[in-house]
Amino acid sequence: MIRHNKLELMGGYCVRIGANYLGDGECEFTVWSPLLESVTVQILTPEQQLIPLKPQSEGYWQTKVNDVYPGTLYRYVLNGQDAFADPASQYQPEGVHGPSQIVDQQFDWTDEGWGGIPVESMIFYELHVGTFTPEGTFTAIIPRLPDLKELGINAIEIMPISQFPGDTHIEASLAYRNWGYDGVYPYAVQNSYGSPAELKQLVNACHQHGIAVVLDVVYNHFGPEGNYMSQFAPYFTKTYKTPWGEALNFDDAHSQGVRNYFIENALYWLRDFHIDALRLDAIQAIYDLGAKHFLWELAEAVHHFSEQGQKWKRHLIAESDLNNPQIIRPAELGGYSLDAQWSDDFHHSLHALLTGDRQGYYQDFGQTAQLAKAYEDTFVYDWKYAPHRKRFHGVSCRDRPLSQFSVCIQNHDQIGNQMKGERLSQRISFEGLKLAAGAVLLSPNLPLLFMGEEYGETAPFIYFVSHSDPDLIQMVRAGRKEEFEAFHYADDPPDPESAETFLKSKLNWELRNNGKHKVLWDWYRQLINFRKTHPALLNQERNSIQATSDEEKQLVIVRRWCESSELIFVMNFNSSPVTVNLPFEQNANKLLDSADTSWSGHGSEVPEHLSVGQEVKLQPTSLVLYEKG
Repeated sequence: MIRHNKLELMGGYCVRIGANYLGDGECEFTVWSPLLESVTVQILTPEQQLIPLKPQSEGYWQTKVNDVYPGTLYRYVLNGQDAFADPASQYQPEGVHGPSQIVDQQFDWTDEGWGGIPVESMIFYELHVGTFTPEGTFTAIIPRLPDLKELGINAIEIMPISQFPGDTHIEASLAYRNWGYDGVYPYAVQNSYGSPAELKQLVNACHQHGIAVVLDVVYNHFGPEGNYMSQFAPYFTKTYKTPWGEALNFDDAHSQGVRNYFIENALYWLRDFHIDALRLDAIQAIYDLGAKHFLWELAEAVHHFSEQGQKWKRHLIAESDLNNPQIIRPAELGGYSLDAQWSDDFHHSLHALLTGDRQGYYQDFGQTAQLAKAYEDTFVYDWKYAPHRKRFHGVSCRDRPLSQFSVCIQNHDQIGNQMKGERLSQRISFEGLKLAAGAVLLSPNLPLLFMGEEYGETAPFIYFVSHSDPDLIQMVRAGRKEEFEAFHYADDPPDPESAETFLKSKLNWELRNNGKHKVLWDWYRQLINFRKTHPALLNQERNSIQATSDEEKQLVIVRRWCESSELIFVMNFNSSPVTVNLPFEQNANKLLDSADTSWSGHGSEVPEHLSVGQEVKLQPTSLVLYEKG
């Protein structure tokens, strides 16, 4: 009978799949193929041999093999015909079309004293391994951790690292170029980024610096090239469609094996790699009309894992555009029990005010009242008519804590959604960048920074890929062009297949030491320090924030408090100076002013000490922070 993990789930169990190296040259192979008549493991190195797997319950096949060691290459032969890599391969040294490799997951961890970071305290820093450093590897990130720690970052969020395709006929350093969402081996660490052991080195180093690691995982689709999943089992269903084709089979016949595949994948990263949290990509494309949604079962498994003798709690964070708090409500309230979710409405409200964009989905935004609502209510669209969607959208989430929502002013999607991948540093003024940073970091939600924004990186982050199929390359180019038709751009987008597009997106990390880039870095660091230390900013209760707006003056005023501590920050989105009375009932002292010359501003006219009823004159595109008392 199939050997199950010790992790017992409510209503089921979790089956460990793939090549599980047991030590001393012994490896256990397990694969799920409920409709096949035979499965054979083909050992390719150092000598070829064929070993049949034995059928087990519920469509699994399994066998143990002796005299095979880490580094051994293998494939599965299906029904005595074609051979394919392991769907749960832990490493693909020759890419998506090559064989799988046996990996010894043993590692000398030194993070015994690591206690994790509570999700409500996380300050996320999203990065793409391939463009974060010139080398584009896991280990090249490690020397930069002290700088991120100095900035105040306590959680790096790594874009997907599962094996994706590349054109290996070109220069090795450029062969693999991808955001990561075209992965086809969710268990396999991307070979161009490094080995499984090198990813563990990175996680271990992060924990030593007091930084958690969040891994972006894709459970809603597989990439188009190297996707051989349907050869093994009914991983897909024709019942639903996603933007990427047929949906994954989470509720149709044989769906339990698909559900197990992804639940075990989550546990694999948390257990074997000490990952602290998973960011679940676009969960609105995970279709499941069964009585127990896949996300609920996944959360149940992860939370159960955290309770089984683990030294720190692991978390699940969903990317969702549904504006639906059911995702994060506890199961006893009919929810899926995920720990947090992204909230796009904050970004869209802030972006529209800063840039003036009104095309595409930005037509739904652009009023200061909407940003004020995003501070108080999180969702701007809480069952309101959305013109871009041409329907009512969202529902109120005021029953959920503000600390369950992550917000940003830049991330990989929102920059990549610009046709040329322009960052805000290329689109708005330096004063606007400081205003944007304050808006996010002084919010009660979980802030996310995108790599380089903290010093005003000038390099774009353009959508880039590398495929070996000419037809697929043309489809990607055409699809990218079509994507921007709704935005009515005159030019064509940069060629996603071009190596130049990828190289343009590499960070200029040295910028942070000079001029206004250094000023912006220090501004971010000051804001993060306030966020971590001031009682009013540490309080994330919904009843401790009030936000108002003035559409004519283009102002948003946010008041936050905790017992006797109170802060007010006012944001001027106007291109002209504005005079305003701040709603203090006693005198106040200025803590921060983006217009001060010390922050390379044009000079502030706001008083250091504010009397009750005294007017303040705000500079254009500025933010000022006052403390009661």
